[in-house]
Amino acid sequence: MATVAISDDFDLGKITHSGQCFRAKEVEPGVFRFVTLDYVIYIRKIEDGYFDISCGAAEWENIWSKYFDIATDYSEIRKEINAFGANKPFAGYLNAVTEFSEGIRILRQDPFETLISFIISQRKNIPAIQLSIELICQHYGKLIKSTHGEVYGFPHIDDLCKVSAYELSTFSLGYRSAYVRDALERVKGLVVALDDLYTASDENLINELKTIKGVGDKVAACVALYAYHRLSHVPVDVWIKRAIQEDFGGKNVFSAFGPLAGVLQQYIYYYKRVGKKERLDEM
Repeated sequence: MATVAISDDFDLGKITHSGQCFRAKEVEPGVFRFVTLDYVIYIRKIEDGYFDISCGAAEWENIWSKYFDIATDYSEIRKEINAFGANKPFAGYLNAVTEFSEGIRILRQDPFETLISFIISQRKNIPAIQLSIELICQHYGKLIKSTHGEVYGFPHIDDLCKVSAYELSTFSLGYRSAYVRDALERVKGLVVALDDLYTASDENLINELKTIKGVGDKVAACVALYAYHRLSHVPVDVWIKRAIQEDFGGKNVFSAFGPLAGVLQQYIYYYKRVGKKERLDEM
């Protein structure tokens, strides 16, 4: 157990419910669990800017500081988004969005885990996605024991490649099981070399990902943003489509925000999905 100081935007609850990862959860009031590959961390805010963490300082620096993208200044990004939108018809909306979503960060997730997770996510609601992924981890992932109980890491590709499409379908994947199998075969065979894509151009990154069955524009954009930190990419789901129609007059303005577009998308996703519910609850 250690304590870390984080002065920038860092809201554990908002990150957990921001839709960019499926295994984060609040395990007890104020204590949040995050899992990546064979690592698990439990974090609790103890006061403004200070957090208790369940791992040592070395693991925090080598794994989790990178995972939470601590080196990026998100408070400055919020200011830049509002400055860019100033004097535009949607300026007030951007101010509301960035204020409500303050604390969200774009996680730097593992490409393989992100790819498989977002292939599974298609046409499923978040609880169903989480259940399918957890079942796969419990059956094929590494057991990790911690002070807060047992959890399973995300399966290594060698272990998951042994699983047939039929076996995958038993975890409520349906037609997605064939897509997962195709991804496994192409990644294992280095037809799609995920490590090489870190240095690929944005265009080549997206095109390579889309050679995998079931990976279209949205899933490719999710992997580009959440695994390769291509912050200009905007996954367009139902919530972003609503924002375009309801808040931007039917115009897709995201490209105008350049390298801030993906972060803005995340803020708007959270504002539309969570903020609307909170506003209705207050009525």
